[in-house]
Amino acid sequence: MDTYLVGGAVRDRLLGLTVRERDWVVVGATTEEMLAAGYRQVGRDFPVFIHPESGDEYALARTERKSAPGYRGFVVHASPEVTLEEDLRRRDLTINAIAQAADGTLIDPFGGTEDLRLGRLHHVSPAFVEDPVRVLRCARFAAQFARQGFRVSHATQELMHQMVADGEVDALTPERVWAELARALVSAIPGRFFEVLQRCDALARVLPEIDTLLGPSPASHDGDEAPPRALRALARAVELSDRPEIRFAALVLGFGQADPVESLCDRLRTPNAFRDLGRLAARYHLAIRDATNLAPEPLLKLLEELDAFRRPGRVADLALAVQADDDSDLATPYPPAERLATAQATAAAVAASDLAATGLRGAAIGAELHARRIATLAALPRPDKP
Repeated sequence: MDTYLVGGAVRDRLLGLTVRERDWVVVGATTEEMLAAGYRQVGRDFPVFIHPESGDEYALARTERKSAPGYRGFVVHASPEVTLEEDLRRRDLTINAIAQAADGTLIDPFGGTEDLRLGRLHHVSPAFVEDPVRVLRCARFAAQFARQGFRVSHATQELMHQMVADGEVDALTPERVWAELARALVSAIPGRFFEVLQRCDALARVLPEIDTLLGPSPASHDGDEAPPRALRALARAVELSDRPEIRFAALVLGFGQADPVESLCDRLRTPNAFRDLGRLAARYHLAIRDATNLAPEPLLKLLEELDAFRRPGRVADLALAVQADDDSDLATPYPPAERLATAQATAAAVAASDLAATGLRGAAIGAELHARRIATLAALPRPDKP
């Protein structure tokens, strides 16, 4: 039985990045031997085990054979006879097909270390085309390692285009698309995810709403051509926040209305935090941008429609998304954000409990609360226009 560190842990260590997860492959072992050693089996489709002390995942070396369309159509074979090279050959990209032995020796049969040096995302073998998830993963790695200068190789880009033409990506479930999109949103340059997908025509198939939002190809915006508004806003959002919900809201507010965002989130089954911030940004971004000019009545109405008094953090989040879409200087305070924060705090200081002694009941309390909040907002100094 021989154990090797594999995949992302080896890749990230060679890139000088923090290693967050460690995956291992075990060669020459059986399920019975792993269980006898105290490992806990968790995989149903193939033998994966949890180390009894570290909690790391250990998988028996295996091969895969395509048996049906889609990313689930594989027959998995795991046995003591499967070699390390055979296990590495089934992986997606060469930079993810490097193993490290216990003594630190690297096993790199497919040139992954050279591709790390070149900043190249290149497939391990022609079997890349058998799993449509690899199209999403390749795009996500392009976003994740964009600051290190990584690019998808021409040959791999052609394979991805072929997979789209053959209909392989049509088998991807909305949940899997969202999972990769969510990971891309926290990457170094999230916009690269959409560019890579658009370049191989996959974006129109897996994220048609976003494809429409970005406009026609080409999806490469590295030269003099300005990127689409949505990607420009997304890039600015990265500078403002590391939270994926805010980045998502900055991306989708360009729809200009809530319905397309709702449809997208329904289809992808996104978490509510993304749905809520995205639809509000799309619907109210113009009003938020104009907050410094709003009179007390529409200003309070905006705060109420944003549910600002029950969710005080939401206004600040939306202001960040709108600022990302604006042309304001990111290094200076954003006037609409300051105006909304002041108005929210001032109006929230007038609470329904303050009206207990008035003798008002029912709807009259709400009307009086509204009137008093309007009065407090009217007393605020009007800021200079940005």
